[in-house]
Order: sequence, then structure tokens, then C-alpha cells
Amino acid sequence: MFPQADKTGITQFMELAETCPVADVRSPSEFIRGHIPGAFNIPLFDDEQREAVGTIYKKEGREKAIIKGMELSGPYMHLKIKSALKIASDRTILVHCWRGGMRSEAMAWLFSLGDLNTRILEGGYKQYRHHVISGLSEDRNVVVLGGMTGSGKTRILRHIASRGRQVIDLEELACHKGSAFGSLGQPQQPTSEHFANLLHRQWIKKNETEQLWLEDESRNIGTVFMPEEFYRHIQTAPAVILKMSIEKRMPRLIEEYSRYPEDQLVNSVLRISKRLGGDNTKDALDAIKSGNFSRAIEITLGYYDKTYLYSISKNHTGKVVWVETDTDDVEENAARVLEASEKIIA
Repeated sequence: MFPQADKTGITQFMELAETCPVADVRSPSEFIRGHIPGAFNIPLFDDEQREAVGTIYKKEGREKAIIKGMELSGPYMHLKIKSALKIASDRTILVHCWRGGMRSEAMAWLFSLGDLNTRILEGGYKQYRHHVISGLSEDRNVVVLGGMTGSGKTRILRHIASRGRQVIDLEELACHKGSAFGSLGQPQQPTSEHFANLLHRQWIKKNETEQLWLEDESRNIGTVFMPEEFYRHIQTAPAVILKMSIEKRMPRLIEEYSRYPEDQLVNSVLRISKRLGGDNTKDALDAIKSGNFSRAIEITLGYYDKTYLYSISKNHTGKVVWVETDTDDVEENAARVLEASEKIIA
């Protein structure tokens, strides 16, 4: 149907994508569900058009589906070329659809009419997803930082990163802080599929021999679920667990969460009401409404601390080292955590 375009394997395609723009020509909903980080969506069909063409393909065959597709997309072809020219400053563009078939070939042909050099991803986005899951299953020298809610783990990891250590901030990628309150002040979460794509981009760039720090998480961070192939790294890696009293955790938690509107805090408590129990839920809600944030936090920490201690015994199969601290100072705690990690190596 379309002139044969150059097709490129996933490894070379991703290498080229470091410097060349990627045009994802799937429909907008496919793109939103997950895409190669940094890719541009220049769809051949919008969602309704894709559905219409697919229905005709199933009921009437390939030829009529192609004709319908050209009828629907034809009036907008000039806009698609303009979009491609806008992002391809050096006249080269990478293209992919779901399987690297007709949609990619049609758009590569169209872009070539604008004198663009095009390369199609062989196997399409489907092949890229295999590449992502395979990459996330590869071993790294992972060390997990754990600790009960409010221990300042994210702050410690960022301090460790500032000292030149390898860190991946899972909560930043997931746009969620992990607890029932974790969505407060955060942008919309990515899908689990796209989270894995974002994670893979960082994962493959880390040195395999140097320590790579991750925060201890459940398999789900809010609505995002980590791939099982990746989550096993957290379960089996050695873990440094920071042990800090509620009294030391309390001031920062009050500072962090008291600034949110009452209704958001109430909704967060209600998300875990079955686990808190009726009396604790009522007490926590009353405390929030009266501005007694320390009491509300104390109640919810009682649940989270108990749950976390249980999860360590159940989910971690790697070596666990506990680090007690009597301070909330991030620099001091980072030093203690790094010292403990050296003992794990020894």
C-alpha cells in the first residue's frame, strides 16, 4: 500500500531517540495510557476515527478499512505534516504505532512528502513495552531506604543524591507520597503503564555496579502499580530502616499537612476508615475539624506504623538493618543511613 520505509530495531531506535524526535501516531487515548517519554503524539486517527476504521476492518475487510481511513484522515494530512516539520528541526523523525504496521507506514510516507527522513520502530510500541519490562527485570545494586511514615525518607534520599549517589525517586515519578494523604498537593498520577515507561528511562541509565537507592514502597503508590518484575528488587534488596519516634516525626508532619483544606484531610482519613476502625476514624475527624492536627496524626500513625512493621516482616527477604535516630535533621540521618549501608556491603 505504502512505499517501504526503513524499519529499526528497538535498541537502535531508543539510541536514536536520544537526539531525534519521536512521533507516536497512535490515537490520543492510546498515547495517554502510555508512551515513550518525550514522544510527540501526531495521531493518524483520533479515537472515534480509529474505532470506526477498526469496525469496518473486522466486518468488511482491509480494503474498505483503508478507504475509510483515507476518507477520515485525508482532510487533516497537511496539519500532520506541519506538526512533524515543527518538531523535526534536522529533518529526521522517528515514527511508531502499536505494532509498527499500517499506521506507521502511512505516516512515514506522509512525512517523507515533506522531505523528512523517517525511521519506523519495528514491532511498534508493543515491542517497546517488552523492552521496558525486560529492562526493569535486570539486576542493579539496589539498596532500599525504609522507615515509618514521617521519617523523612524522601528528604534523606534527595540529600544522598546531592552527594553524588544514585537515587530514583519512585514517589516523584508516581506523583504520590504513598499514604492515604499522598495525593495532597500532587499533580495527576500517570497510569501504571506510563509510570513503568518513566521508571525504565531512569533505571537503564544507572551504573550497574554502584549502589542505587530506592525508597521502600508497597507495590502500589496511590493508583500506580509497579511492574512485578521491578517490585521484586525492593523485596529482595538489602534495606536500611530508619527508626524514629512519633514525637520526632510529629512537627514536620503537622507543618506539611495542616496547610491543606479540611475537606481534603477528611477525605484522606475516610479512605482508611475501615482499617482505622469506627472510633479512631471519628476521633481523627473530630481532631481535624477542631484543628488538633497532632491528635489526628497520632491516630493515623498508629495504623501506619503497625502496618509498616508487618510489611517488613512479610515482604522483605533481603538483609534488614535498623538505624535508630533521635533527630529529624536530614543531614545527620543521611550520614547514619549511608554508614549503615556500608555495613551491609561489608
